[in-house]
Amino acid sequence: MLNPLSFVSRWLGRRWFYPLLSFAVALSLVVVTPHSTQAQIPWRDLIRQGIQVIQLSNMSPQQEVQLGQQMNERMAGRQFRLYRNSQITSYVDEIGQRLAAVSDRPNLPFTFQVVRDDNVNAFATTGGFVYVTTGLLRTADNEAQLASVLAHEIGHITRRHLLQQMRQSAIAQGIVTAAGLDRSTAVNLGVDLALNRPRSRKDEFEADQTGLRTLAQAGYPQSAMVGFMEKLLDRPSPPTVLSTHPATRDRIAAIERALDPARANVGDGLDETAYKTQIQPLLSANPR
Repeated sequence: MLNPLSFVSRWLGRRWFYPLLSFAVALSLVVVTPHSTQAQIPWRDLIRQGIQVIQLSNMSPQQEVQLGQQMNERMAGRQFRLYRNSQITSYVDEIGQRLAAVSDRPNLPFTFQVVRDDNVNAFATTGGFVYVTTGLLRTADNEAQLASVLAHEIGHITRRHLLQQMRQSAIAQGIVTAAGLDRSTAVNLGVDLALNRPRSRKDEFEADQTGLRTLAQAGYPQSAMVGFMEKLLDRPSPPTVLSTHPATRDRIAAIERALDPARANVGDGLDETAYKTQIQPLLSANPR
């Protein structure tokens, strides 16, 4: 006997079936739970939330950017302060855009920002939003090392790691309802995961390998990624960028195995003096 739901999906086609299913979910919430808080949500929002269950697994680039923008608004001024020196911010953005242009998602509108923080850290959210701290900028020996960090974070975005982590976490916490994940809840969850939760070993290895390819395609020496990680490991206490990124020594070993010895040290950005000149405002006694 033909399943009625299967018959309807074949008749309407997938394009119309999922919106209809979402409408039915929203309708059931009103009919079954007339006294719940969900019943007070406008019809359009209920329908939108019903569709969002599907979108979270297959979010469009535009939706990723919107989510990243909302996370950025939530974090800036609350979790951190952005560093506003135009010389520094323009320099970081120039490097980031050079890398983004040859990444796996060159059409994504990447945004690179500097966070006023002495800790050595970098992180990314969704939709192309990448953050690097002033402490990391001071710690890097040259532009290529800074580029290696940005390339790694770009790798997280192109592989949609945060979205995958959000979906898994929402399911584990039981905060996904039949109507979907509320947008405000999604923003809060994404901020918490981006700032406070370590990535999985799999995600880190993927971001390293993806970033390594991007680094070479942008004309930077791949060995800079190893150089930056190794100089941080020598510190008495692990920097934030390492404490939230597990298995660092294993990652270094994997990167070294992927290097092409003939080209590992070939490329731009190895001039330490030129780099220090670019970030001079950060090296002064009272950086703005």
